Amino acid sequence: MTSRIQELAEKINMTYDEFIGEMRKRGCSEPTAIKIWRGDYEKFDDFNDNDMYLSNLRKAAFVLRVVTGTLLPK
Repeated sequence: MTSRIQELAEKINMTYDEFIGEMRKRGCSEPTAIKIWRGDYEKFDDFNDNDMYLSNLRKAAFVLRVVTGTLLPK
């Protein structure tokens, strides 16, 4: 199963390595960038559980050229 991030990256022909590299350029740690790529932020019980990802989701939205809301699960 692919994550929302992977779907959006595929639309702009961005590879895993390119995504991780762009996230690293913006100050995101590699382990967090990998979690975002896998879509770990999509699975939570309470929105507060997701707080650590919010600023990094903004970075991912910038990298993927979409608005942050687009990254949230359908």
